[in-house]
Amino acid sequence: MAEISGASGNHGVVMNIIKGDPNDHKDDSSCFVSVPFVQKLIAEVLGTYFLVFAGCAAVVVNKDSGKMVTFPGIAIAWGLAMMVMVYSVGHISGAHFNPAVTIAFATCKRFPWKQVPAYIIAQVLGSTLASGTLRLIFNGDQDYFAGTSPAGSDMQSFVLEFIITFYLMFVISGVATDNRAVCSKPSI
Repeated sequence: MAEISGASGNHGVVMNIIKGDPNDHKDDSSCFVSVPFVQKLIAEVLGTYFLVFAGCAAVVVNKDSGKMVTFPGIAIAWGLAMMVMVYSVGHISGAHFNPAVTIAFATCKRFPWKQVPAYIIAQVLGSTLASGTLRLIFNGDQDYFAGTSPAGSDMQSFVLEFIITFYLMFVISGVATDNRAVCSKPSI
């Protein structure tokens, strides 16, 4: 394997470009950029922060504005925030933004277990900072920011969250881990 290292500007950011065996000319298009682990963690913090901030802000604004955003509007806000963050930092960290996603990828052997605790800490930090920012921006009683807990029991909340998380992980696992979805070099 050939390895090329260099510094980017005066910032000292090191980027390693690893290419396949120099004697193997079958696939010269496979060039991988290894991003330092700290940058991955920063990407997870920022991605989770903006995702939670945008999604939860839509919920809070909906409560403040007398249901002007509506539930479809809230769902669209979450979906668009996720799409923007995946496109923005997905190439750096993998765009997990959720401990359930990180654990699922590690369980499927698509992510190293040794990086799981750091990713989860980064995600919890990002979501906590986003929630704190919303708490500082919007006024309201302490229970005003209770989230989306239903009026039912704790068991109903648990079952609802379990099903929704299963659905989320089913879609993510199907899309992100399917080898048939990997783009190949187009034939001319």
